[in-house]
Amino acid sequence: MLAISGGMALFVGVTILVTTRELLFSAIGLGVTFIVALVVIAMLVLGMKPNASEQTDLDEQNGH
Repeated sequence: MLAISGGMALFVGVTILVTTRELLFSAIGLGVTFIVALVVIAMLVLGMKPNASEQTDLDEQNGH
């Protein structure tokens, strides 16, 4: 999740830097994009349903 968010943020940061030549504006865009992408990806992962092998692993960890 961190690598995907970092890649997206780096892309946005470099794009802003190349187009505007403003380092501060680029850093702000990079930070905002990283946080938003990380939250969105985490929410999507939380919404996924575990498959059968993951469910048995979770049950074993919980002592069932």
